[in-house]
Amino acid sequence: MRLVVVTQQVDPSSPVLGATVAKLRALAARVDELVVLADSAVPGTLPDNCRVRLFRASRRAGRGLRFEAALTSELARRPRPAAVLAHMCPIYAVLAAPLARPLGVDVFLWFTHWRRSRLLASATRLSTLVLSVDARTFPLRTRKLVAIGHGIDVSGLACVDRPPDREPLTLLALGRTSPAKGLDTILRAVAQVPDVRLLVIGPSLTEDERLYRIALERLVIELGLLDRVDVRGPTPHHAVAGLYADVDALVNDMREGATDKVVYEAAATCLPVIASNPSFDTLLPEELRFAHGDVDGLAAAIERLRELDRNGVGRRLRETVLREHSVDVWAERVVALAR
Repeated sequence: MRLVVVTQQVDPSSPVLGATVAKLRALAARVDELVVLADSAVPGTLPDNCRVRLFRASRRAGRGLRFEAALTSELARRPRPAAVLAHMCPIYAVLAAPLARPLGVDVFLWFTHWRRSRLLASATRLSTLVLSVDARTFPLRTRKLVAIGHGIDVSGLACVDRPPDREPLTLLALGRTSPAKGLDTILRAVAQVPDVRLLVIGPSLTEDERLYRIALERLVIELGLLDRVDVRGPTPHHAVAGLYADVDALVNDMREGATDKVVYEAAATCLPVIASNPSFDTLLPEELRFAHGDVDGLAAAIERLRELDRNGVGRRLRETVLREHSVDVWAERVVALAR
């Protein structure tokens, strides 16, 4: 079987897109040949049965033309690909469908985000199937949706037993400083709970994210949290496991509509997670959930965390991730749909 995957970047060190590499490797282990069409790629990153074709161009129109030329070439080879998978890139599903589907080649769109758009609606209409974590992580209603889990690389995420009485209790908020992640809610909740330390770690890639980081830094000062909260820049993807090992819980207030992958990564290390997204109701116990933006509810959940068997909770979370959300489970489901 041949499979074509379209993604933006193939770089294991990327703090944002590094996790995509594990998905590509898992797919490659299950097909005869994996062809990756990307804007950029680090050489030598993927297995020997992978070919990488770059379509980078200085202008958007040029990228589209180069992408179509690369895909047309792959569709002309024999055997034809079983499917073309657009990974978080609706535009490439739109461009691929008129070329692939008349030849009997399926087009899959993998997408997990809350943002609706006309482009996403077009990609949904033109794709054979839409793949997401579950029905609540795709913003449009469609009969084409197939839930396949999140695809978390657990190979470097060992289960860690943490000291049950460590003081101060240390929390981690990890990811881009997007307003959608509710980091101001987390700061305000931490201010209500004594003897709690918080690490806020992640990149600021857009102007909105940079402005939000500045606002967060000011809020730390206003709340008198300089001695308890540390706001830092991004950590390379390969160093994230070390972050999880050094804290007592991950806290996440991502808005409804997308399940933040860091929640699953943290859970895979047996780290307790406190989160607001309703989609985590099948992963997290009631004691560790709160409503998005609810400062008092989050503060109460942090207090409850102290009373729980945190290592026991963490082990149960890991079991769920391994069963439903590992990268191997994700890849098996993609390949099964492509057959």
